[in-house]
Amino acid sequence: MNEFDPIAYINEPRWQQSRYGLERTEELLNRLGRPQDRLKFVHVAGTNGKGSTCSFIESTLRKAGYKTGLFTSPYIITFEERIRVNGENISLDDLRDVTLAVREHAEAMAAETGEHPTEFELMTAVAFEHFARCNCDIVIAEVGLGGRLDSTNIIDAPEVCVITRIGLDHTELLGDTQAAIAAEKAGIIKPGASVVSWPQDDEGATESIKQAAEAAGTEVVVPDFSQLEVNPIHNVMRPFNYKGISYTTRLLGSYQPSNAALALEAIFALRDRGWSISDEAIEQGIADTSWPARFEVVSSGPPAVVVDGGHNPQGAVALAESLEDAFADKRIVFLMSVLADKDYRTMIRTVAPLGDAWVCVTSPNVLRALSGDDLAQAVAEEAQALGLDPEVRVAPDFSAAMALAMELAGDDGIVCAWGSLYSVSLLKDVLEA
Repeated sequence: MNEFDPIAYINEPRWQQSRYGLERTEELLNRLGRPQDRLKFVHVAGTNGKGSTCSFIESTLRKAGYKTGLFTSPYIITFEERIRVNGENISLDDLRDVTLAVREHAEAMAAETGEHPTEFELMTAVAFEHFARCNCDIVIAEVGLGGRLDSTNIIDAPEVCVITRIGLDHTELLGDTQAAIAAEKAGIIKPGASVVSWPQDDEGATESIKQAAEAAGTEVVVPDFSQLEVNPIHNVMRPFNYKGISYTTRLLGSYQPSNAALALEAIFALRDRGWSISDEAIEQGIADTSWPARFEVVSSGPPAVVVDGGHNPQGAVALAESLEDAFADKRIVFLMSVLADKDYRTMIRTVAPLGDAWVCVTSPNVLRALSGDDLAQAVAEEAQALGLDPEVRVAPDFSAAMALAMELAGDDGIVCAWGSLYSVSLLKDVLEA
């Protein structure tokens, strides 16, 4: 048993196909004794901002004295960070023990039905079983994909449903309009739950969420961004005011105070439901929240290196806004890798006016990666269409890419590595080396 590798088992290629539907997850959790029924949840769906919103909520609840569980994906540095209790990653020993219990039932299902649970279904079962064993007071669970048919949606009504900003992503599965995608995300809304939603860009998204809430007999609370005042970065912290109260966050992206406001409304909703959360816990929780690869300054340089996991057009807009806010007077070199199924041309066009030079490299996710050569060609074409002529280079690997980007940036410049969450751990390893 000590030789069993839980990560290799969960990531077994045979389990990695996407198969929508809750039947397998329900059967697997039933066999485990329905651990989700012993837990309270905040359930978070959306396109952008899910991870940092979850982290703001979790940090605040932990500061309030509750034992928290946090389930997010994908991982940035280590696999175990997807399952955390009180801010600590699941240990390898606990991951092994829980995964062995899940495997026993998963293989029995496969023998009886011919269908083995998928990778994310296994992951969900492992997370919920671990949180139940740890007697967590509340779990903040991030949807993996969509909402309505996502494995995490096997839970009964959560305390609060949170819908973050909706954008066009995974359109082949969720629909090609914001209204359709919002309807899928709003599938987490259930009778008895409070609902908090980002004020959507619309195109029907707001109406989809409103209809889902009405069908569940509940109302949608939306943060009032007219009462959000964002101040300049000071001492590597971002001060902001929301509804007349001052907060600070170490998450420096220009969009993070808005994510924090969404999280604050979820926290206020929990208060209304009887959860004891002091003003001091809220202020400390927001201030202490950390979330990797979201406009994260990973090296102060020279040159400074920023890592951002933005991997869709909305993420590119947020990145551009953050760069203009924090580094408007700096020479910026983009180090980019991206997956081939992303709308990478729109992403490039969005940030291209800020880039003095580009270094393109193939993402380590080899099954879906766009080659560095193809990416460089796309950058050159999109820049030319905008009347720009940046230097565009291709690197054979991430170590060479970082060295080249730092050389091009110079001591007074900025290296901004972005385009794929899958590359973040590699980039950090390169920097440490």
